[in-house]
Amino acid sequence: MGVKSFISLEDLNRLFDEYNFLTITPTTHGVVDTTYIVTTANESYILKHFERDIREKIQQEALLLKELSSKLKVPFLIAKENHWYLYKKLSGASPKQIHYYHITALARFLASLHTQSKNIKHFEPFIKNYPLETILKNTKKEFYSFYKKLASLKSYKPKYEGFIHGDIFKDNTVFNGNSIGVFDFIDGGGGEFAFDVAVALIDFNPSNKQSYNRLFLQSYNQKMKKKISLQTLQKYRAIAAKFYALLRIDNYNNTKKANELVRYI
Repeated sequence: MGVKSFISLEDLNRLFDEYNFLTITPTTHGVVDTTYIVTTANESYILKHFERDIREKIQQEALLLKELSSKLKVPFLIAKENHWYLYKKLSGASPKQIHYYHITALARFLASLHTQSKNIKHFEPFIKNYPLETILKNTKKEFYSFYKKLASLKSYKPKYEGFIHGDIFKDNTVFNGNSIGVFDFIDGGGGEFAFDVAVALIDFNPSNKQSYNRLFLQSYNQKMKKKISLQTLQKYRAIAAKFYALLRIDNYNNTKKANELVRYI
């Protein structure tokens, strides 16, 4: 996306005068909001400016991250000034190639997240962030061949099992050895845990290797009372692939990426 709201190093230090920042680097991460990486002599931080009026969601996310941070590696809000939000940066890097230990770490993270979030009931449904009927109508006009593959999303009415992230793709994760950190919870909401799992495995296991699926479910189900079967995973994988294929078309007219997603439906 690139930076939409510019801030200089001088202005940054004026806003957060107790930190003495030395560098500020814009990122292209995300598709909506402005994100910088900023550093002091000893620490790195994420600086965000939200390019939409979501003050209530920002507050909800801050409380959620504070609660989750006791057991999970997630960022948390440490300061805010004049619509700029400063978060502690997670150490590590997003994976380029996926190995077994990535799958195991991902499974344990999601099991822990879902165990904690099953009692969180005050979030809006995740699916409510996206006007699916309107998006499908536009897709029908412009990309009819895709519409025929994706039209069944109209009937998807998810249950509210707890809070889900809904967007755990590789670029929303960092790994430091076998330890996983996850960020960008801002657009999460209430939904089904199998959908959350399926979204993550679309990106961590794009070719749908059964060995990866079995390894994930073995680790995930060890921690969860409500188990997910391979059959259920495949059902929700199809839903998640259709969902994100539709968003790729709607946001970017990206039929190439959409094709990659619907290939395994």
